[in-house]
Amino acid sequence: MLKAIQKFLTGLLLILLLLFLGYQAVMYYLSRDHLPPGMTVAGVDVGGLNREEAAQKVQKIYSAPLVLHHAQEQVALNPGSVGFTLDLETMLDEAEGYKAQQAFWQGYLQFLVGRSLDPVQIALKAAYDQQALRHQLSEVAAYLDKPATAPQLLVDEGDYKPGEPGYVMDIDASLPLAEKALFQAKPADREVNLVLLAQEPIELNLGVLEEQLRRELASARGLFGSVFVMDLRTGEEISINADVVLSGLSILKIAIFVEAYRVLDRPPNEYEQGLFFDTAVRSSNFGANLLLHVIAGEDNTYEGAALLTASMQRLGLVNTFMAIPYDAAIVSTRPETYVTPANSQPNILTNPDTARQTTAEDVGTLLSMIYYCAQGGGTLLAVYPGEITPEECQAILDLMVQNTEGNLIRLGVPEDVPVSHKHGWGDGLTHGDAGIVFSSGGDYVIVTYLHQPDGFIVSEQSFPILWELSRLTYNYFNYEHPYLEDPRVRAEREAAAREAALATATAQALEAEATATPTP
Repeated sequence: MLKAIQKFLTGLLLILLLLFLGYQAVMYYLSRDHLPPGMTVAGVDVGGLNREEAAQKVQKIYSAPLVLHHAQEQVALNPGSVGFTLDLETMLDEAEGYKAQQAFWQGYLQFLVGRSLDPVQIALKAAYDQQALRHQLSEVAAYLDKPATAPQLLVDEGDYKPGEPGYVMDIDASLPLAEKALFQAKPADREVNLVLLAQEPIELNLGVLEEQLRRELASARGLFGSVFVMDLRTGEEISINADVVLSGLSILKIAIFVEAYRVLDRPPNEYEQGLFFDTAVRSSNFGANLLLHVIAGEDNTYEGAALLTASMQRLGLVNTFMAIPYDAAIVSTRPETYVTPANSQPNILTNPDTARQTTAEDVGTLLSMIYYCAQGGGTLLAVYPGEITPEECQAILDLMVQNTEGNLIRLGVPEDVPVSHKHGWGDGLTHGDAGIVFSSGGDYVIVTYLHQPDGFIVSEQSFPILWELSRLTYNYFNYEHPYLEDPRVRAEREAAAREAALATATAQALEAEATATPTP
């Protein structure tokens, strides 16, 4: 009896097994369009999926955004934005081609056990636009980078804010990391730690000052600006439109001082000293023309102007000339103007006086020559050995320090800081000043011009800008002790002081006249 039961149960189990295997065989036959278990396409498990389902799964994974980590920020990058495309048809054709090569029993056995006996991996086939990816990284860098900063003047706080460290993306180093992530299937592998480069704070340099000067000039709407600055310790320069031709104005009298002292083989007498003073301090054109007589060695201003021009050329100041003396007429025996590299340029905006011209760079360079000459070196002594001395150059600097009427550079520096300068205006189109500032933070040349291309230039507009250009430059060289007084306030204060002094002097003169004893 027991054996009969065992035989029955064994038969029953065998029948059930056959039924199960038959059922699985039918199910396998019905799923012949599905990919084998364990198969991966582009690293994605597509086993048991049909072609359409496999395509959707792979596409979903590779269209997921990359996560770009930039310091503490995260940015999602859409693969489509960099032209990333999958060659799904080729990959799925390859997968189905493998499946078609399988023997029925092999596929049935894999289906039965639920895994592949020989796992098949179809490699990823995709493409992208590298330039587009680089552009996307550049956009991220532009938005999230925090470059190191340079010192900035905080006028309200009376101090310079020091530069701060920063960081910027190394795009060349980050690009291959992002490329690799585009071709990864695992979410964790689609995150990119962008390569950032640390930057030290930017030290104070002339580039910082130039940016500030350009920003100030941009505020001078309708005016054309020309600026030249030289650090007399290092010889470094800032040149903003400094090679553009300008009217010589009274600033050209600096060249007259140099030439007059050069031709004198003795200290100037009382008469000549008076001419120097009137020309430098009172900006006398008459005094300047009489100094041209000194240069010529005769009472001939035109000859003095010609000799001055020749000397400027010899010094390399090729854009500086005086064809006609101040307030003088054209004469047929003398040139009316000269051709220079600066006035040969097209589209000149500065309407320069054809009789007397220069550039901010030429004037600034001449000032530096005088400065170095006073210290016993430089171009003037090299070009004119024995004709001009350090003592004479120092006399020129001391002379121009007495100029307290042209308050452009002066109002941008503290009152106790010496400024050896010569201002210039009078043509109704241009305002300028050129000088050397002797400051505790270093000596420097500064030449500033503003020109009105159309119409009359208004001092209420130009002067505040010229004052601020001077103050920005002074504060660069003296950032530890910046000059903070508003030049407008100082200008009003000094104007009131001059008016009060004039009123006092007038009252005293009237009182003296009233009390004077009549002459019989």
